[in-house]
Amino acid sequence: MPASPAEPASASAPVSGPVSLCAREPRVAAERLVAEMVPPPRFDSVRFATYVPDPNQPSQTEAVTVLSAFAAGLDGAAGGGQGNGNGKGKRRWFGRQPAETAGPRGVYLDGGYGVGKTHLLASLWHATPAAPEQKAFGTFVELTNLVGALGFQQTVRTLGGHRLLCIDEFELDDPGDTVLVSSLLSRLVEAGVALAATSNTLPGKLGEGRFAAADFMREIQGLSARFRPLRIDGEDYRHRGLPEAPAPLTTEQVTRAAHATEAASLDDFPALLAHLATVHPSRYGALTEGLRVACFTDVGPVPDQSTALRLVVLADRLYDREIPVLASGLPFDRLFGEEMLNGGYRKKYFRAISRLTALARDAKGLLAE
Repeated sequence: MPASPAEPASASAPVSGPVSLCAREPRVAAERLVAEMVPPPRFDSVRFATYVPDPNQPSQTEAVTVLSAFAAGLDGAAGGGQGNGNGKGKRRWFGRQPAETAGPRGVYLDGGYGVGKTHLLASLWHATPAAPEQKAFGTFVELTNLVGALGFQQTVRTLGGHRLLCIDEFELDDPGDTVLVSSLLSRLVEAGVALAATSNTLPGKLGEGRFAAADFMREIQGLSARFRPLRIDGEDYRHRGLPEAPAPLTTEQVTRAAHATEAASLDDFPALLAHLATVHPSRYGALTEGLRVACFTDVGPVPDQSTALRLVVLADRLYDREIPVLASGLPFDRLFGEEMLNGGYRKKYFRAISRLTALARDAKGLLAE
């Protein structure tokens, strides 16, 4: 369930002191990692019917139509069922033609920021007529983390019994991860698993992330034929630029709010970044468990790429769980240097800035008047 909007504690309700994320060392069972591969809390209630296409963007209406039909084609009559333990699912999607003659067996949503791709992907998951344990939803990073936690063969066996795998924010910026995931998806397609994926495209780069693009063809050309690309046009709700981050608070304000709010965390930002290096990214969700607000003091520039990528994962988990963020120091739009924002991982960093900024706005009501 999503975190409830946090409220400052009243004088009559004693509040325990804030916890420190740096003191947490979560251990997560493999079964839990798989069980948690569902749409994040903020997308619990989305459906195709709640997606409102822009009348000026016919591609949005087309996407709803195509994805609704895609979900309907994954009904039990198509041969759904559990895997047989060796990664080869028993079902056959659309009758499962031999691999050499099979057409597209997945859909790929390509578009800019803020056009509703995750809403549509989560709606597809909800609309697919299968039990939750027969369909999985996760980000590209979560999928690579799952392989890291379970191992490749066990991941194939675990997901091979699914009817559908949805991958949000498919990324081609890390060749090693791209090859790893493409190999995994190839094995899952062989097992009869249907696939759906999204990818954010930088402003001015629409279409470059599509599976038909040269970079994807170069990396995983065999898999690209399995997908039907759907271009989703629309105005970025962030107006095709980084959102302006709220003005940073003082350390005193952040500390006071942390002590006045139930289920808050309070951490020195540089210390938290160091702690993240000791926790596997697959456990970052568990790291934030039970929080209603995350408070950071002394936010400053991220020092290196590895640290930055870990922060991106933490930002995703906070955003998925709708945990507001209060922070002192630099505003979030100054976390990453120009070299990072112009480099190969820039889409991740843009996303992290946007999400942390949204969470900082959500936290405004926590401050005492």
